[in-house]
Order: sequence, then C-alpha cells, then structure tokens
Amino acid sequence: MPCRNTILSTALLLIFSTLGFGQQLISSVSKGAVPLEELVNRYGNFMSNGVELYKITYTTVDLEGRPDTASGLIVFPDLDNRILPLLCYQHGTVGSRDDVPSNLRGGYEIAEVFGGLGYVSVAPDYLGLGESRGIHPYVHADSEAWVAVDMLFAAREFAAQKGVPLNDQLFVTGYSQGGHAAAALHRDIQHNYADDFIVTASAPMSGPYNISGVMRDLILSEEEYFFPSYLPYTILSYNAVYGLYDDLNAILKEPYSSMVNRFVEEEINLSELNTALIDTLTGRAGGSFTSAMLQDSVIQNFTGNPSHPINVALEDNDVYDWAPQAPARLYYCVGDDQVPFRNSVVADSVMNENGAPDVGSVNLGDMLDHGECVEPAVINGALFFGLFQNIETTSIGQIADTRVAAYPNPVRELLRVEAPEGAYLELADLNGRILLRGEVNGGQSSLNTGPLPKGIYLLRVRTRAGSWSGKVVKE
Repeated sequence: MPCRNTILSTALLLIFSTLGFGQQLISSVSKGAVPLEELVNRYGNFMSNGVELYKITYTTVDLEGRPDTASGLIVFPDLDNRILPLLCYQHGTVGSRDDVPSNLRGGYEIAEVFGGLGYVSVAPDYLGLGESRGIHPYVHADSEAWVAVDMLFAAREFAAQKGVPLNDQLFVTGYSQGGHAAAALHRDIQHNYADDFIVTASAPMSGPYNISGVMRDLILSEEEYFFPSYLPYTILSYNAVYGLYDDLNAILKEPYSSMVNRFVEEEINLSELNTALIDTLTGRAGGSFTSAMLQDSVIQNFTGNPSHPINVALEDNDVYDWAPQAPARLYYCVGDDQVPFRNSVVADSVMNENGAPDVGSVNLGDMLDHGECVEPAVINGALFFGLFQNIETTSIGQIADTRVAAYPNPVRELLRVEAPEGAYLELADLNGRILLRGEVNGGQSSLNTGPLPKGIYLLRVRTRAGSWSGKVVKE
C-alpha cells in the first residue's frame, strides 16, 4: 500500500497538471555553439552537423505536487530547412547539484553527440538538481519521468520560438541512472501521454531496472561493492518520497549516518562520500561490504518480508515489468562493476514475456566495466536509432548535391558504395551493432558482407555535408 504522503503527492500532481503547471518555458540562456569541425575532433567522423546549446528553465512540480522550477540542456542541430526529430537523453548519477547537463557537465556530451547526429536533444537536470530545489529523488521513477515530460513540452515551445520545426518522432535514451530514467520515461509516455508524444524507439543503457531484485541482492550480498554511496543516496531519496524513517540512524549505523548527513548538507559531494564510506567500511568491516552500513534490525525486518515499506518502495521503482510498444534495445556490458548486467537480461526477458513486440538486450563486452561501456553503448544506440531516423528504403539517395548509391541490393558478398570523397561508412544490424566500417576513396568503396548472415542491415553514409541512411538486404 502506498503511504499517505505518496497519495497526497499524486493527487496534488494531478491537480497542478490539470491547471497547466509543468508545461511552461520560463527562460533560455545560450551556452554557445560548436561547429561541425570541432564535433568531429571531439567525437569522430560520424558527426554530421554543428550544434547550438541552450540552458532552459521550465515549470514542473516537486514531490509534494507544488510548483517548482526545473532546468535542463537543449541541443539544436545547425541545420537549415529541416524538420527534426526530438530526443531525450537522461543523464547518469552526478556528484552534486551543479554537476548537470545545463551547466555543460554531468555527461552533457552524449546530448551533444545526438545533436550532432541531427536530433533536437533534450537533457533534463532532474528534480532536486540544477535549478530545482530540495533533495534529488535518486532513482525515483515517477519524478525522473514527469520532469522529462515537462521538459519535452517546454522544448516544443522553445523550438517553436526559434523557428525550428519538429516532426512527430521522439527517441528516448540514457545511461546508468539515466538508463533507469529512460525506461521510466518511455513507460510514462506510453501509459499517460500517448496523445502528446509517441516514442519512436528507446535505448536504455546499463541501467538499474530491477531495483527490488538484482540491485537489492547486490547490496545484501557478501560481495564487495565499491560504490557504497548509492545505497544511502537511494535511502535518502525514498525517504523523501515514502517517509520511511524519522531519523537516519534508524536505518544506518554510525559513523555512516553522520557521513551521509554531510552529503545531505552539501558539505561533500557524492564522490567524496563514496571514498569516505569505502575507507570506513574497509577499516571496520574488513572490506567494502555495503550491508555493513545498515542497522541489523533493518536487515532482519525487511529480509523475507515483501510488504515491508522498504521493499514496497524498491518495487515501486522497478522499471522492467511492462511491455514497451515501441522498439527498444537495452545495451549493457557483462563486466559492469556498478550496475550488474543482469538488470538488462531480466528486463529483456520480462518485457518479452509481457508481449513487447520488439525488445532486445545487447551485450557490448564481457570485459568492459561501467565507464568503458559508455562509448560502445552510445554508438550502438545511435546506430539503432538510425534505423528509424529519416530512413530511405531505396539504395540510392542524396547528400547535398551529391549522389549516393549502394549496390547490388540485395547483396551476397561485396556491397559497392558510391559517395563523396572521404565519406564515412557504417553497416549495422537491427540491434544497432556496427559490423563493418569503411571510408570512401576515389568516389567509391566496398564492404565485404560475405561473412554476415542473411537479413536486413542498415548502411549509414556520413560526410560533413550531411548523412544518408538506407536498408541493405543480405541474401
């Protein structure tokens, strides 16, 4: 059963939504422009256009349903006479209130990358971060979703003011905490905002989707975990939402509760808290065993009791037990040391059991850790989205005034590509995994598709003048 505080918050949220709160642009400030040449230097030849960046503030509601001001970053592609798709990027865990995309921190680069691929990219700072007041409700699915939805409405308003036309496409992605937030947003739009937005495709990456299972088991295990700060951050968050305790000492032992209170008072950031917790756990418990921070009575009371308020809160923030109707890919790495890959495997399995028409999980590396998994996840997610962004169904198209051709199509072995000099080629499967790469010299190049199995693939041709995508059939 939800607590009274949650019921009240939900009721107030509905009231304020009806009155129009949460859908209004307040301000915008330019954060500069990045030309295509600089994006290519930063991220590689697959960039197709320069970008302009803006910090916006907009109205939303807080956990009590009261009006609040939120902030985020919007990245506009530097493209004229184009109708552009919208993309929401949900960022990963950050260390402090100011470490957010609107300040060109907190992983904003991923939003910039997607802007350089022709998407109007929206990156919310989240509730309790950036310009929003109060504590950040960490991995709280509902607020991750409603703040992003409100920013999408504000982004539409801002794009109209700037004269940037948007089509009806919406792509949703995010990494780490942002993977959790991306799944929460996709679910919320599908269930509650289908008349306003339709998700074209989503790509949650390395997220803790199964908080009540995979993540809970990790915290309670006898396995060392070197990111212990995530536990108190989650406890603080869920207490703000569900009212789990009156005193933090009822949940955490000393000296851990005092360390966490320093983080609450913003005397230290999350990284500093994490280091202090590891050092103290190692000295007192013989290793970074996260459960050693919890009061023994807490472990005894909620272990094996599904109706315990803590377990109810954990389950309430799971984002895997539903059926996405839009295509979705869950990217992960088996070697992830922060978010166990089982989160993605479980989500894939349950979503498909629930009848999702096109959901899959994709392992990008058995040995890649959480940080090392970012780049391949973003690249593969971009390729997956490319299947739906302005797809041409023929094998001949245009980049600027230059003809692009790929033949024969269907192909058995060598796929010949005619394109502008220096064009960058990528052939990917329908999961977005890049299988072949090449570069055009002398006006043409070829890709050896012989070893690939029969099926449909995506060919993407990128130049500084633009990009072209097409489907290739392998016989």
